[in-house]
Amino acid sequence: MDNGSMALDSIPYFPAGLPTPRPSRDGVDAGYWEAAKRHELAIQHCPKCRAWQWEPEWLCRKCAASPLEWRSVSGCGHIFSWARVWHPVHQALEQACPYIVVVVELADTEGLRMIGNLLGDPLQDVSIDSSVEAVFEDHPDGDFTLVQWRASDPSP
Repeated sequence: MDNGSMALDSIPYFPAGLPTPRPSRDGVDAGYWEAAKRHELAIQHCPKCRAWQWEPEWLCRKCAASPLEWRSVSGCGHIFSWARVWHPVHQALEQACPYIVVVVELADTEGLRMIGNLLGDPLQDVSIDSSVEAVFEDHPDGDFTLVQWRASDPSP
């Protein structure tokens, strides 16, 4: 994966005024945020039973093993479900509506799914099973990087 080509280099999608995403106080998701800053998508993986899991937890949901590993994955997947949001959930999103939220099934994690924003025209046609790829939105003044999604060429 060429992470450099998947970094956002335009106006941030994340509008000013929204609460800044932060790692959890207990540090369970620190590996995810550290990888995102490197423009990598990292997912928890159990070395014992080899299960993937998202949202981060201290124990494997399948076998209760600990500790879990953070593994970089390709960031490629397909749209499992989606919704076009017309009503803002926060006042900072009033000018951002509509926007598209997607549930992405990651290609190399045995069906694991993540939720995020689909970038591009908010009125674009969206199809279930369309290919998407992770892109990284750096926020230097907030000192964090968000993972977003964009449509990708389905060819390998």
